[in-house]
Amino acid sequence: MDVPGRIDHTVLGPTTTDEDVLRVLDEAIQHGMNACLPPCYAELAASYAPETTIATVVGFPQGQHTSRVKATEAERAWDAGVDEIDLVANAGRLKAGDEDAYRDDVAEVVAAVPIPVKVIVEAPLLTDEEIDRACALAAEADADMVKTATGFADGGATVADVERMSEHLPVKASGGIGSWADAEAMLDAGAERIGASSGVTIVEEWRAAAEQEG
Repeated sequence: MDVPGRIDHTVLGPTTTDEDVLRVLDEAIQHGMNACLPPCYAELAASYAPETTIATVVGFPQGQHTSRVKATEAERAWDAGVDEIDLVANAGRLKAGDEDAYRDDVAEVVAAVPIPVKVIVEAPLLTDEEIDRACALAAEADADMVKTATGFADGGATVADVERMSEHLPVKASGGIGSWADAEAMLDAGAERIGASSGVTIVEEWRAAAEQEG
């Protein structure tokens, strides 16, 4: 299993600096991980680490930007050289029952860029039924993946949510994953990707466990 290649090593906090971004990129390069970074650093990241898969966020962290703004943000990130988009969906639209607006919001971003779009459904804020609806609508909008959480709302990834979401689309588990034990549980539940600021810890613990088993 290529564990490092399934980790999006992440820095997205409000005080993120260019030094933070370069540190995360250096760690991603060293350990063979991907990186997920704020959109204002997209050009820096793409030029500094051209061989690393770079993701950035759109509509972050609440998802309540207009669809046009989200699509423009995605286009500019793609122009800057990123490889993937992590889009925050509008959970308020979903909870209000406006499924067309929820789906169309995602679809506008998907149509705007020729790169994979992962839809952040913010599962900790949703009921099981709402998670199913969110993922089904993301699939209808031709999204490539769904992602559990931004990490900026209460709660994070859970095994139950990953299992549920993976019935619809490939899943990126994100939010509160700080160890290889956490990541392994998510992968076993069906996650294809792990989003974590603790990517180095996860990879080092995975390698140590593999050495013990070998």
